[in-house]
Amino acid sequence: MRYSTLFTPALALVCASSAFASEDAAPSDVLTVTATDFDQIVNPEPLILVEFFAPWCGHCKALAPHYEEAATTLKEKNIKIAKVDCVDQADLCQANGISGYPTLRVYRNGTPSDYTGPRKADGIVSYMVKQSLPAVSPLTAEAFPEFSTSEKVVAIAFASEDDKLTAEFAAAAERHRDDFLFGQVSDAAVAKAEGVTPPAIVVYRSFDEPKTVYSGSIAEANGAEIGIWVTSLSVPVLAEVSGENYATYASSDKPLAYLFVDPTEDNAATLDGILSVAKEFKDKMNFVWIDARKFADHGKALNLHEASWPSFVIQDLKTQLKYPLEQTGAVDSAAAKTLVEQYLSGNLAPSLKSAPIPETQDEPVFTLVGKQFDEVIFDDSKDVFVEFYATWCGHCKRLKPIWDQLGEHFAGVKDRLSIVKMEATENDLPPSAPFQVSGFPTIKFKPAGTKEFIDYGGDRTLESLIAFVEEQAKNDLKAESKPSESAAVPKTEETPVEKHDEL
Repeated sequence: MRYSTLFTPALALVCASSAFASEDAAPSDVLTVTATDFDQIVNPEPLILVEFFAPWCGHCKALAPHYEEAATTLKEKNIKIAKVDCVDQADLCQANGISGYPTLRVYRNGTPSDYTGPRKADGIVSYMVKQSLPAVSPLTAEAFPEFSTSEKVVAIAFASEDDKLTAEFAAAAERHRDDFLFGQVSDAAVAKAEGVTPPAIVVYRSFDEPKTVYSGSIAEANGAEIGIWVTSLSVPVLAEVSGENYATYASSDKPLAYLFVDPTEDNAATLDGILSVAKEFKDKMNFVWIDARKFADHGKALNLHEASWPSFVIQDLKTQLKYPLEQTGAVDSAAAKTLVEQYLSGNLAPSLKSAPIPETQDEPVFTLVGKQFDEVIFDDSKDVFVEFYATWCGHCKRLKPIWDQLGEHFAGVKDRLSIVKMEATENDLPPSAPFQVSGFPTIKFKPAGTKEFIDYGGDRTLESLIAFVEEQAKNDLKAESKPSESAAVPKTEETPVEKHDEL
């Protein structure tokens, strides 16, 4: 898990850095890397783990003893571990795109990949040792049975060492070594026992069809295609989704169909019905079932307004639009299939959540709801500056008085500029919105006469917001904008965007 950067006053940084300096005085097997020697130390190594940290970061401090212990153990295995102080080496960290601490990366001959392993010493050691092994394990007849069933998804190539397939399979294995297990068999007797004619690739799974043979052209298969094929087989036709495997579905290009069920009830018939639909449409959509009691809030986020289970809903993960089956009838295979077919044909309108339209707009900031999005945001005659917020978001609460002051500052030009706010957890963005909101607050500016949105990433101070509006606006604002006494509010420190997930 990666944690967002938290900016602290310079004095605190100096104190924290001094404290770390005294700790670093002790002997360490962790290499300290700087901009002057990063390339010389990291790039030649076939495998090295690098931590980008900040001395004041609490998560970095918690990781430090485990990192040290792992470094000592891995040193005996000729695997190096290094660290970069991003306060002292700010330019180096910026050049490497480091935005949160700690960030851990595995480098292979200078090429980085994200570290996705545990943060305890034994877990770090285990992960790095696995990384040091060949991406493809050569298998004997004796090792084959255990290896092919050792994980949920195991890909095995039946080919000789000099076969073209071997190199392409190895490329796929290197790219997906953290995701799946890869092996290779050159023994013709094993291939014959498996009913396989080399060269061939077989995926063994602990779910659905336990054995699937690559049906494409082996002669033309490349590493990328092999990787995509194995990945496609890693998603069950219908499985329970939770926080542990949600990322697998979220990273897919396919829409996701949910069946919400109460696990205390008998759902066998309903699950069987949805399974039949999932088998028919698995190439175009992923299907899951979910604990409706545990994830009731996620159901609400998908516009399932009633606590009535079972319920069925499709979510387009790219647009975040939701297509729930009406909660007034039974959830059976026929109803689910009709909904899926309508969605795939493009004939299904999304369900858009919207708060009621306010009866009055007395505040200096316009309160936007989903039903009015197109009318207000795409008003060509006006520049629009909009904040998408969540009621529970602490950063949004701190921004509110400043955003209100911004509305007051430009109150005299409401006919040319709209300062807007929208509670994004209570209102869905329509299909016309060319963006999604993934963190709060999200602030965007749309110049008059365009449909383009400019992200605001500056300081959340009144002075900075006013300057941004005056710089980006197409309409003339200076002539009638009234200075606000609150414009002299001292500049406040920027805080990072807060993330919130339902699942």
